[in-house]
Amino acid sequence: MFKHLKNLLTRKPQRRSLHGLHVPLGVNSRYDAAATTQENRRHWAYADLLSAGAANGPQVRRVLRSRARYEVANNSYARGIAITLANDCVGTGPILQMLTDDADANRLIEREFTRWAECVDLSEKLRTMRLARAQDGEAFCMLVANPKLDSPVKLDLRLIEADQVATPDLARQATNTNATDGIVFDRSGNPVEYHILKGHPGDDRGRLSLDYDHVPALAMIHYFRTDRPGQQRGIPEIMPALPLFAQLRRYTLAVIAAAETAADFAAVLFTDAPANGEADAVEPMDMVELERRMATVLPGGWKLGQIRAEQPSTGFAEFKKEILNEIARCLNMPYNVAAGNSSGYNYASGRLDHQTYYKSIRVDQAEMALVVLDRVLRAWLDEAILISDLLPLWMRTTVFRDLPHQWFWDGQEHVDPAKEANAQATRLASHTTTLAYEYARQGRDWENALRQRAKEITLMHDLGLDSADTQSDVTEDNDSQEQKEKDHAPSQTEE
Repeated sequence: MFKHLKNLLTRKPQRRSLHGLHVPLGVNSRYDAAATTQENRRHWAYADLLSAGAANGPQVRRVLRSRARYEVANNSYARGIAITLANDCVGTGPILQMLTDDADANRLIEREFTRWAECVDLSEKLRTMRLARAQDGEAFCMLVANPKLDSPVKLDLRLIEADQVATPDLARQATNTNATDGIVFDRSGNPVEYHILKGHPGDDRGRLSLDYDHVPALAMIHYFRTDRPGQQRGIPEIMPALPLFAQLRRYTLAVIAAAETAADFAAVLFTDAPANGEADAVEPMDMVELERRMATVLPGGWKLGQIRAEQPSTGFAEFKKEILNEIARCLNMPYNVAAGNSSGYNYASGRLDHQTYYKSIRVDQAEMALVVLDRVLRAWLDEAILISDLLPLWMRTTVFRDLPHQWFWDGQEHVDPAKEANAQATRLASHTTTLAYEYARQGRDWENALRQRAKEITLMHDLGLDSADTQSDVTEDNDSQEQKEKDHAPSQTEE
């Protein structure tokens, strides 16, 4: 029996044949993506297992920021994409609606906050922050006091570039494992303080100074997208497209150079005779200036021809479209928005492509409302409560989370307003929607809209204008327009 066990333990594993290959027993599967071959070795040469902090180190982020800024500053497509993204996300600015039980207090807070937002130019600063997130990867906003503001609340927002949030002596703080470049965290991972350089490292004076301020986390807003667990600093959102921008520019310049080279040669002398054939001697690379309406005789054995201008090539437009489509994909932006060209779209494909883009915009708006606007509103309320007779007294003992509110953003205009209005009326009639939701899709406060509409109806009644007659006229115009479209529409037989 012991001899049998010994043979089992010392026996070599048998091999089985799988498509002509000898595979040891016990190996049931194999991933092609995990195999390293001579063909894919160079492609995966830079793959690593670095942590989020190590992969996004200070030097890496500095290089990515500089290259992203260079493209946005010099490439019209990169700049247009970044600005369009910021404009579509922020629009003309968010609108606050308070949802407490005190209607008078709600209108008071909304009016005073809107007045303060206009004083600090909140909309423009939010657009700058969204642009910085796409270009630099992150944006910082410090809550400061500005006594010169034309508002009872002296709170102001100071935007800070990512280069200025750094810790020059971080190497000496290596023992502090909860600190990253420019940010100090507690044991739970919450930011405690930010290090703000007193001078921008890109300025002449900033390069010579390593002094920085310790700003508490309560006074700082850090706006960036977290792509990996444990990530503490942001990287440019257009980072995957940076090599593509370079390829697009190089290809465009190459096409232009080839076209210019072909256009530089007016004519070329060539011969079909062999090297030692019977043709008059002509100086190689000699240049002859031609005149208009001139008749001339060519040397014997030589012919006159022109270089064919094959640039721009027929595939230039298609290449440009495909590479722009790939560039915009990392931002969930459709091609016609990135290129500013919808000539190849129809109504259905345009709406279908925009669905993903608008959903991404809504996600960005929700993130900005949570990270930036709620923090700003809380700081504004903390300052406004301290001002006598500005807000109701009951708010002095109310916690911020007990003040329900929501933010309205600019709505997306429908391509066919008549169809959208009919669909909206159907939803309201079937009680599958509410006025609050429909007005919110347009970026409007439903209470303010209804009050304004009530004023208009009252004024129309006082002036003797019958709104019912006006509505009937509009309905008749719409019906007649639809009938005209049906009359002029081609039938299935004609199609």
